[in-house]
Amino acid sequence: MKIVAVTQARTSSTRLPAKVLMKIGNDTLLELHLKRILKSKKIDQLIVATTTNPEDVAIADIARGMGLEFYRGDVDDVLDRFYRAVETKDADYIVRLTSDCPLIDAELIDKVIQKAIDEKLDYCSNVLTPSYPDGQDVEVFRFAALKKAWTEATKKSEREHVTPYIWGNSSYKGGTLFQSGNFSEGYDFEGLRMTIDEQRDFDLIEQLINRVGTGETWLTYANFLTKNDDIRNINQTITRNEGYTKSINNES
Repeated sequence: MKIVAVTQARTSSTRLPAKVLMKIGNDTLLELHLKRILKSKKIDQLIVATTTNPEDVAIADIARGMGLEFYRGDVDDVLDRFYRAVETKDADYIVRLTSDCPLIDAELIDKVIQKAIDEKLDYCSNVLTPSYPDGQDVEVFRFAALKKAWTEATKKSEREHVTPYIWGNSSYKGGTLFQSGNFSEGYDFEGLRMTIDEQRDFDLIEQLINRVGTGETWLTYANFLTKNDDIRNINQTITRNEGYTKSINNES
């Protein structure tokens, strides 16, 4: 069983350009993100998927400096970029992560992977029915499911966001192409934000790290936020999955 994780990273974010290169302490957000993923006990390889934009050489340099493989591909067709990053890796399962989640939790990643394996799922995530903070999103799927999506997905939203074709045609959503499952441990933290889309998000993460540190579990961060309204409220008015919603609206 080979598990390959791919995290998407680019500097051309419209709401907060070059956000993954912003620093907290001595590390960029991308470095914090990658270091936390590397604590996983189930991931065999981690690849950084970035774009061919000249500005994104900085992301490739960070990956190289950490001894990680990277792939530079299409700017707009993220599904193609993602697929080509792993097409020769002979992976059984792929883990999709995004670099705007600097406090992603390796133990949570491993739990989602294990559920996918144990239940022989084509797709498993903790976001089909969200119960974890935004910024702790983990998606795990068979390479075969990714290849089918890459071959058949035609909508702009499906190409820009990698997995909509898979989860949209999954058993959890009433589809027939992919057997799927949602990972949950009974928490109700959907309203918390640990992702970075805007300056307010960065401000929250910076304060959270300064107060709690960079090596804690997602639950430690979540519990801290629930007890500290002054920090939690910094970014509470931002809509979850705004980028995907924008892609859907552009298709109509």
